[in-house]
Amino acid sequence: MFSRGQGWILVWLVVVGIGAPPLALRGAAAAEPTVAHPEKLRAIPAAMQKFIDEGELAGAVTVVGRKDSILAFDAVGLADVSAKRPMTKDTLFRIASMTKPITAIGIMILYDEGKLHPDDDVAKHLPEFTGQRLLVTDATGTQTLVKPQRPVKLRDLLTHTSGVANYPVGVSDVYTQRNRTLAETALATALQPLRFEPGTQWSYSNPGIDTLGRVIEVVSGEKYEIFLQKRLFDPLGLKDTMFYPTRAQLERLAVTYGKNPEGKLVATPNTLISLTENAQHPIPAGGLVSCGDDLARLYQMMLNRGTFNNQRILSEKAVATMTQLQTGTLKTGFVDGMGFGFGWAVVRQPQGVTAMLRPGSYGHGGAFGTQGWIDPQQDLFVILLIQRTNLANADASPMREKLQQLAVAAVQNP
Repeated sequence: MFSRGQGWILVWLVVVGIGAPPLALRGAAAAEPTVAHPEKLRAIPAAMQKFIDEGELAGAVTVVGRKDSILAFDAVGLADVSAKRPMTKDTLFRIASMTKPITAIGIMILYDEGKLHPDDDVAKHLPEFTGQRLLVTDATGTQTLVKPQRPVKLRDLLTHTSGVANYPVGVSDVYTQRNRTLAETALATALQPLRFEPGTQWSYSNPGIDTLGRVIEVVSGEKYEIFLQKRLFDPLGLKDTMFYPTRAQLERLAVTYGKNPEGKLVATPNTLISLTENAQHPIPAGGLVSCGDDLARLYQMMLNRGTFNNQRILSEKAVATMTQLQTGTLKTGFVDGMGFGFGWAVVRQPQGVTAMLRPGSYGHGGAFGTQGWIDPQQDLFVILLIQRTNLANADASPMREKLQQLAVAAVQNP
């Protein structure tokens, strides 16, 4: 349901706002960074403006940074075309599946505390998963339920290799209605038969990540969203990252646009992931709203191997574990050459849209075209914030590719 992306320690945040000059992010290092080709960074706003002029985007925000500095932070275009509201650096975006690695960070915080382990059976923490069965279809089309070779483990949920089914009829509207709790959706997932043997295939799973949100609740003793607020958002100073925006924050939200049958960019209803009042389901698989400044802080924490502003969020071991390849040779992701870590897509063999990244780069994208990638070898992160539906493939969008090309070219020596 949500789009995603792959990664590298190149935190690039593209905030599209008309004529906005690059500024240091709130709390980020203010020193003037040196890059090999600064003209490449200065070309980013014009490159994004070209997509606007061609009718592909209404606006964008972009950020490019390193572990200790912001190289470029730009906003161009409009957040709301009909109201002529300009895109600004503090515009808010629905980041959809870019929420998934953040949920995984919550799991790894508990791992650091010794309260769980990726190799734990899910049933150790959620007893409703005890005795799950596998649905097998033989050559005649006859279906039977059998015992899987092993139970689903937390690592299977973290890597999308669990085999858990999509939400059944009656629960499948959870993202539009948001009127069920994580406990209820986890139970609905547990009661469904598995679609394949755990660990043997890769299949992108929103219910699997939502189940991890419920694991966080049970293991920590706190609601999922409260745990992340206290253990991640507050320590990093993320002032505009939330599951339930206030009315004032909603006024800063970029409008979502898609193409109509005539190919014209038009506002589209927010039916994929609703922002309803009194919502009960935070959607660990894709419910966050955020902005360029906040995401840059998060990515700098990852580049700094778990610390930000002298505060340790994750151990170095946890960062290394969740960003290393965990899926072997399984074909994963939405572009070629990808693998998966824990919550992060990982570049195995750079090619196509990842050709300019180094092996081991990691990141994730979202259903509305947002992308965030980290390239540790090049000490870079890039973030692209747009609100665009029905892209052919958000992970392989020309906006992402152009931003990455300019960012990497800016820091590479001849």
